[in-house]
Amino acid sequence: MIPLYNHIPVLLQETLAHLNLRTGHCVIDCTLGLGGHSSFILKTIGPQGKLMAFEQDADNLKEAKKRLNAFDTQIIYVHDNFERLAEMVKQYDFRPHAILFDLGLSSPHVEHPERGFSFKSDGPLDMRFDQRNPLTAEHIVNGYNEKELADILFYYGDETRSRLIAKKIVEFRRKKRIKTTLALADLIQSLFKGRAKMHPATQTFQALRIAVNRELDVLEKALDDAINSLLPGGRIAVISYHSLEDRITKQKFRYYTQECICPKELPICQCNFEKKLYILTKKPIIPSGIEVSDNPRSRSAKLRVAERL
Repeated sequence: MIPLYNHIPVLLQETLAHLNLRTGHCVIDCTLGLGGHSSFILKTIGPQGKLMAFEQDADNLKEAKKRLNAFDTQIIYVHDNFERLAEMVKQYDFRPHAILFDLGLSSPHVEHPERGFSFKSDGPLDMRFDQRNPLTAEHIVNGYNEKELADILFYYGDETRSRLIAKKIVEFRRKKRIKTTLALADLIQSLFKGRAKMHPATQTFQALRIAVNRELDVLEKALDDAINSLLPGGRIAVISYHSLEDRITKQKFRYYTQECICPKELPICQCNFEKKLYILTKKPIIPSGIEVSDNPRSRSAKLRVAERL
């Protein structure tokens, strides 16, 4: 059961303004969460508008449906990952004027210890957005070999001490299985002395979460599908919270602004590639100081927006 959170959508006004929504528009919210952004989107597009909303967390979806009950006839709910975007757009013949990705964690993920996303309280090493997913963080931590663990921490967490942490995990689990968030966090903290601005386990937890949910792989595919699904003049907005997501978004937007993707050594273009995007945010939009003060979780957010040609 999810308590009633005072959910604060990140970069709300900036997102709504850049999506350029109009009455009667069709919109896809790829990350419904508790319905924060969607509630304002629905008010903007009016009773003639339609929303397709993806949410892989069953508890979040149940709560969002309660909050958006007044708009129920306008919404197509998809209890799944946004990697199925192209499939759902085709199934419902849904032609979007705007698509939003908010890639942050929802409040219940952070504040419910039993979900295993945070080491502020003890809980099982889970980290699954979708409880139907058989892979958990506990399985990775106790089942992957040392090199696999080090690679996950390095590539998904930007963890420069990945080899040391992976080695310590493997040594420890020979004696005792690592089952909880605090057991893992304390193990990592024991490797490093002194105080730091960030807990030494932060990047490891990020890396494990990304690996469990295949976050970067599904984002790559979904961005392609989203861009190709947009109507001409439609807009795509992506709010990311760490450098890996932002880099993928930035590179994907740039890719679709090209008129040719042929190798440079070819004298004549042979690819017939179609330029599809115009980037509206040359630099990412970040939260104001006031927003960060009101909602500290927004501090790392970056918004990028592009328009379909």
